[in-house]
Amino acid sequence: MSTPPLPDLPIRRLTPRDLAACADLSEDRGWPREEHKWGLLLAAGTGYGIDDPDGGLVTACVVTDYGPPRRPTLSAIGMVLVAERHARRGIGRRLMHHVVEQAGATPLTLHATPYGRPLYEELGFKVIGRAEMVCGHFTPGGHTPSVATRAATAEDLSAILRLDGEVFGTDRTHILTRLPAFADQLRVAEDDGELIGYAAAWPNMDTHVVGPLIARDTATAKALVTSLAAGTDRPLRTDIDVRHEELLTWIKERGVESLSFNAVMTFGTPDLPGDWTRRFAPLTVAAG
Repeated sequence: MSTPPLPDLPIRRLTPRDLAACADLSEDRGWPREEHKWGLLLAAGTGYGIDDPDGGLVTACVVTDYGPPRRPTLSAIGMVLVAERHARRGIGRRLMHHVVEQAGATPLTLHATPYGRPLYEELGFKVIGRAEMVCGHFTPGGHTPSVATRAATAEDLSAILRLDGEVFGTDRTHILTRLPAFADQLRVAEDDGELIGYAAAWPNMDTHVVGPLIARDTATAKALVTSLAAGTDRPLRTDIDVRHEELLTWIKERGVESLSFNAVMTFGTPDLPGDWTRRFAPLTVAAG
């Protein structure tokens, strides 16, 4: 039986069993393998891909739904990749068309690199903001946090979920309940016994990624970042909403350097839900 031409190969759902193939695809495009992150996304989200008749994947992406089960109010698209040998042949466009069709009326969001942004704009996505990726060894430089933080416990989970739902604007229970196992650190900030922020640091290759970072104000965000940095010898990496100018200036003064900018884009909604003033960094740009 002859192999169907590339445009006719079927798009299928990916599962956690496809983790190695997804990591291979990342490596093929010059990205880190990021198996830890792929594992979370394939477990908590819905992966889509096309199998290469010669082995591996032609293309892949992951969609993470938020809101009530089976009735999402927002979906985040991430890890959109096409194998180098199949690039610039319309495969990524075909996959994204499929994802948009599958979403139906559910609003979509993604973080776009400058390379990917033209495709998303062609599909109808609109730029609503920017995030700056920063990375480096954090040095506190004598900074003493003005807000108390501590390691999160199991008893904090319900308060974390309540605060996150209020700030993010929709329910992320299915992914946040995976944080204790996924992250190396999960910390909370309190004021008079009230939880006013939380943040995680999770391993990604040779760095620790800070995210999510949810905080009442910039002082609380600084305290959480400082406490996470104290618990690792690795460089910190995070993606901060550029509207949080004070936090970005502060973190760069402490050895963490700017790497790149991504466009925050939406489809089917003029803006993201929730309160951006307390949403400093996503869990990962691949999942919002």
